[in-house]
Amino acid sequence: AVARVLTEAGYLESVSVEAKEGRPVLAIRLRIGANGRSVIDGMRRVSKPSRRVYVEADAIPRVRSGLGTAVLSTNKGVLSDAAAREQRVGGELLCEVW
Repeated sequence: AVARVLTEAGYLESVSVEAKEGRPVLAIRLRIGANGRSVIDGMRRVSKPSRRVYVEADAIPRVRSGLGTAVLSTNKGVLSDAAAREQRVGGELLCEVW
């Protein structure tokens, strides 16, 4: 679900499930910019098993002043920060990507 959100946000080119040695493997292709580098400059895991971070709808952070994307796990599924704000729903803040 996180890979789907990052694909919709434009950070990933494609996501597929491939069978390798009889097991499913998630294959992710990073999107490459015009300069030949990945469009993802950084990623930070926010919520961890030892420390869960929950935010309300009006407290969802803007990553890099709106240039990045936060990924949240909500009761309506895994959403980007923009979609969560639009639907006025909060949840667990999983990671930030810029």
